[in-house]
Amino acid sequence: MNSYHHGDLRAALLDAAGSILQEKGVEGFSLRECARRAGTSHAAPAHHFGDAQGLLSEFAALGFERMVAMMQGARAAAEPGAADQLRATGRAYIDFALANRGAFQLMFRADRLASGHARLEQARAAAFEELRSALAALHGGSAPQPQLMLAWSAVHGFATLLLEHATDGVRQGQDVEQFSQEMGDAMLALLRKSLAP
Repeated sequence: MNSYHHGDLRAALLDAAGSILQEKGVEGFSLRECARRAGTSHAAPAHHFGDAQGLLSEFAALGFERMVAMMQGARAAAEPGAADQLRATGRAYIDFALANRGAFQLMFRADRLASGHARLEQARAAAFEELRSALAALHGGSAPQPQLMLAWSAVHGFATLLLEHATDGVRQGQDVEQFSQEMGDAMLALLRKSLAP
């Protein structure tokens, strides 16, 4: 059994949760397996997170925070024009999903997350704000709600189709990363035109 300081065990449990989610998905997650991988007793996670829902909610919050950082980094590296900023934001959303399958799928599973979890709600709102602000730049500071929903649905839907292998027949053997880049950019270009004021 490993010996941890308080903060180390918390981080170890979150790392273990991430490994399980990446390997087995949300349905394959168990608190007991998480504790085993972290090298602690099966009762230890409850001390830090309360229950499985609490641990998963904390992990989902971290996921949204990482997504926000990725979108902000992409926007900072993009050209300053509104269209390029929107494309960079959408591209980062898709890239995050592909690189973090387990976390991404968990982040939108309300049935596995704790309602009213403060950090999760803040992180989720921050991620939505990144998308909203990128779209708002096209409209002089405001983002019409229907267009915001269209933009979100496009990037989230495409990411989900990739993760669920629904595009395998369409890709016809093309590498998923290359397909994501080429098709994602083409879709975002069409989306940009449809969202223009």
